[in-house]
Formats: sequence, C-alpha cells, structure tokens
Amino acid sequence: MKQTTKTKNSSPRGTVLLSADNISKFYGEGRRRIQVLRDICLDIREGEIVVVLGPSGAGKSTLLRILSGLSKPSGGRVLFRGEPHEGPNASIAIVFQTFALFPWLTVYENVEVGVLNSDLSETQRRRSILKAIDTIGLDGFEDAYPKELSGGMRQRVGFARALVVEPEILFMDEPFSTLDVLTAENLKKELLSLWAERKIPTKAVVLVTHNIDEAVTMGDRLVVMGTDPGNIRVDMPGLPLEERAKDHPEHIRMVDYLYGVMTNPSEVVAPFGPETPVAMPEAPALRPFQVLPHVEVGQITGLVERLHSANDREDIYVVGRDLNMEVDDLLPLVQALDLLGLGDVEEGDVFLTPVGVRFADAGLQERKEIFRDQARENVQLIRAILHGIESDIANRIRWDDVLEDMERQFTTEEAERQLDTAIDWGRYAELFAYDDSDGVFSRESEEYSAPPEGEEGESEAEE
Repeated sequence: MKQTTKTKNSSPRGTVLLSADNISKFYGEGRRRIQVLRDICLDIREGEIVVVLGPSGAGKSTLLRILSGLSKPSGGRVLFRGEPHEGPNASIAIVFQTFALFPWLTVYENVEVGVLNSDLSETQRRRSILKAIDTIGLDGFEDAYPKELSGGMRQRVGFARALVVEPEILFMDEPFSTLDVLTAENLKKELLSLWAERKIPTKAVVLVTHNIDEAVTMGDRLVVMGTDPGNIRVDMPGLPLEERAKDHPEHIRMVDYLYGVMTNPSEVVAPFGPETPVAMPEAPALRPFQVLPHVEVGQITGLVERLHSANDREDIYVVGRDLNMEVDDLLPLVQALDLLGLGDVEEGDVFLTPVGVRFADAGLQERKEIFRDQARENVQLIRAILHGIESDIANRIRWDDVLEDMERQFTTEEAERQLDTAIDWGRYAELFAYDDSDGVFSRESEEYSAPPEGEEGESEAEE
C-alpha cells in the first residue's frame, strides 16, 4: 500500500537523474538485525533542489550515502539515468557538515584534492580549480591555510572542492548547521543565487537538513522522512521563489504545516494543497517498546510551564523561534509531552491536555505523582521494568536482562540510550531505584522515603 502523501506540481519536471527504487537498509545480524530504512522510492530530477527533512534517526544521512554509492542497500537498487548503479558515483559530489579540510594544505591545494585523480591535464585542472574558487567567492584566499579562515570561509572551500569536479548532482549533508546564523544565511542566499543564475555546473541538488525554515527557503521539492524505520512520509513541491521570504504568509503557513507533520509521526499526513488526495500509510508493525525521546524531566517541565504561561497553547514555530531551538531539539520535547499525555499537537500548535494543565498548576510533590501515573500508564519500557521487578522473588531485575530484550528492536547503543531516559524518568517519578555500580533495578528504596506526618512524634512518645 502506498504510504507517501504527494502534492501535485503543475510545473514541468526535468529528466530523472537518480532514483531510489524500494531501498531498504538493515544493520546487524540475527535477532539484533535492525531496519533503518524501509521501501524508499525517490526520484532526483534535473533542475531541482530537493530538501530531505526528518528527525534524528530517520536515516537521512544513510539514504544519502546509499544514493551516492558509499554504502550498499540491503534491498532495492539505485538507478543513475535509468540504469542500475553500484559503487561510488563520479557524477555525485558531497559537502558534509564538517569542513574536513587538510590543515597543511592551502585553499588552492584543498580544492585541488577534488581533481587529483581526474584525467584532466595540468592546465585544465588549474583552470577548473580557479573557476571553482572564483565561483564560490574565495578569490584572494588561494594561498591561505584553513586555520586562517572563518567557519563560513572554510565551508566555502568545501563547496569549491565539491564543485571543481563539475558534478551532475551535489549532495549537501547539513552543510550550514555548524555555522553562526548570519554566516549561514549569507551563504545560503549566495548559493541560491548561483543556482538560479546557472553559475554552477550542477544539474540537481539534494540537501539534508533538520531546519524547517531552511528547507522552505531553499527547497524546490520537500521530502519528509519518518522513523522506526526510516520511510518517506511526504513528497511535495516547495513554494515559488517569490513566496519563500520568511515573512511571507505562505512561508509561515508551510513552516507550520511541516512542524505539524513532524510532531505527529504516527498520524496520517494531510496534504498541503487542497487538490491532493491523502494516501493512507501502512500500519506500523507492533513493537514491544515505543521510541522514547531523549529529553530530561526538567526540559519537559520547562516546556509545560512555557505553554501554561501562553494560555496552554502556542504555535510550535513560535516556541522554537523564541527558545532558539532547532527542530531536532524541540520535537523530542513535544513528543515527550504527547507520550506522557501532558500535551498534544493540532494544526501546527502544541497545547496542554487537562492533565498537563493540572501538572503545570501543581506543586513539586503533586507533579511527581502526576508524572508517576502518566509514565506508568503510557511508557511501555517503564512498565516492563516494573513488571520485571515485581515478578522477581527478590524484587530486582538486571540492566543486562532489560537490555537484551531491547536489542531485539534497537541497536545496542540506542537501547542503552533508551534505558538512560527511562531511568531518568523513573527516578524522578520514584517508580524504581537503579544502582549503577551493579546494574540492578529494584523497588524504590524506603531508606530515602520521608516518614508519614506524625510518625516520628508518635515513636518518640512511646519511648
């Protein structure tokens, strides 16, 4: 059954350069085999900037590595110009999040790395290097070393090194995320200008990001991925160039829409355009454990208090902007509210449920009690730990035993992170104790429990 919501695009579409044909990817063996991508179908067409959005763990970078030939798919195939392609693709260049420059080489020599193994003559190679340096705005820095450059200038070197080979497709894996806001905005505008004026040789661009504003600003097409395992939830056209300014109503509306999609990972996606039918997604396979968002109780409480001060409801985009939080930081908090029954999302707004309002109004001890009830009722991993404790004659359960069960669903690293989150939540709620020195869960220790009011006085009177 088709699982992707697609919005019609009335503009003419270019030639398909690269395709993912039912791509799947697994890691591990046996019962520890974990699926990270499921049935990915995606066409990259000439003349498009395709932006791939999604939360952490959606497999965005894994998909990029498979499409570029740096990693093999476990299932499905990659097609280049309609033909199956395996191994690194010389027609694709990648700009990574980190600059990855050689510190002992100059700007010119770092760019030259891109064509050292080419068949170009020395004269042709020099012409290509200088052209790339000029195009990306590095004139005058040819003899500079990376340590002499700002972050923005170092990333320009990365772009020049990618463009010097004149790739048909340019992949960019979160290339602006390590830059300060002003530098990133300036570089994005320059790249869009170069693209629009056809001053770079690339025929298509694929940008991976977690920044929704960035996606709406740059994308001719927007692809939203979901998790557990990675899949494509939405494939839709971007806005016309004249509507991409951040203060344009359509930009704001699309940002709200994408926040709504990403904060409701299990719901059917409504289309952005009114003319598009909604495709029902396949029902996810039942799993013993939810994926816990990795957030601390203090962060959850902070978001509840923020929403309560705004009459219990606020636009997610406004929350992220005011708190200066990227979507990868904000979404886990919203998901935690939803999982615990303290909040929910509707039409791009996050709001408190009646339980969430009661939590916000409560004092410290009552908040713990509310959190305890909600965690015990809604969090499968915490319920499993409590069941293990109660089922054991000594009321103890080992970390290793819980981890072994979780490794049927998660990688070892992710299973450990899930347990760390459950321990943080469980300790706050006083649901169980955990001794890190011997790796054992047990009942909440009575040693640290306050005696009931009046008990101490009665004891002394008896003496």
